[in-house]
Amino acid sequence: MSHPVLPSWRDGRTRTALLRFVEEVTTPGENFLEPPDRVAVFDNDGTLWPERPMPVQLHYLTERWRQMAQADPALADHEPYASVLAGDPSWIASVIADHYAGDDTRLPVLAEAVIATQRGLDTDTVADMMRDFFRTAQHPVLRRAYAACAYQPMLELLSYLREREFSTVIVSGGGRDFMRVIAAEVYGVRPEQVIGSTADASWSVTQRTVVYGDAIRVLDDGPEKPVQIWSRLGRRPVLACGNSNGDMEMLMYACSARHGLALLIHHDDETRDDIPYDAGAERALAEAGRHAWLTVSVRNDWARLYPDAP
Repeated sequence: MSHPVLPSWRDGRTRTALLRFVEEVTTPGENFLEPPDRVAVFDNDGTLWPERPMPVQLHYLTERWRQMAQADPALADHEPYASVLAGDPSWIASVIADHYAGDDTRLPVLAEAVIATQRGLDTDTVADMMRDFFRTAQHPVLRRAYAACAYQPMLELLSYLREREFSTVIVSGGGRDFMRVIAAEVYGVRPEQVIGSTADASWSVTQRTVVYGDAIRVLDDGPEKPVQIWSRLGRRPVLACGNSNGDMEMLMYACSARHGLALLIHHDDETRDDIPYDAGAERALAEAGRHAWLTVSVRNDWARLYPDAP
């Protein structure tokens, strides 16, 4: 049954609890919150759009690494360039999997390769490279432009919250500047409302612009997420939505607010165009009940996954 509010969400406990929460905090009464206190934060990959078979930014990075290795053949003997040229993503995937399991032994190697894609370049040049990627890149499974891969139920939730005078903020482990390029177009979220991992940067007197440096300044994952939310917003969110172990602290942060609500997206649909998985979310799923997080089942709670194809 379709509804005028959140039409892609199926009737049930999840939709009812979500609508009740919004109604309570926006209606004068015991739980009422003034609009400045209505802050909702959202992870990006796996929460607002798919992260399997690989996060969108990783797709962009693999293309950059391929270009760099073609320009400098010496890179072909090193990871992750060797894996990219071989068309084998298993090394990269294993480093990310190890990170979520608490082992960052090889993470510096991957981080250095990420830094190398923009070191010494100004922010406008890098943003243009990212825009060029989005003009042609497609999701490797869905075969549609990434801008058309945002989850329709989450687009509806973002819009509904803004109608009720919530601030909607993206808080992701992905690169802040990568998401800023398309956040307004895809999600209706302004660039200044994007929080993410950031690279070192400095002012260039000769170029009269900001230039990327030699290090990752912030890896916005796990316990760093609430720190960055407070640093950037100066407010505790009352609604948080994530999908992985790296979102747990952010969900706890929102739930600790007065009348706060946390949503955990569970990718459990084996029949539609979403890749089911628990890997990287095992701890979050196990802890959801103990922390009273609202688990959102893709299979049971979402009647529709994606917008109509353009």
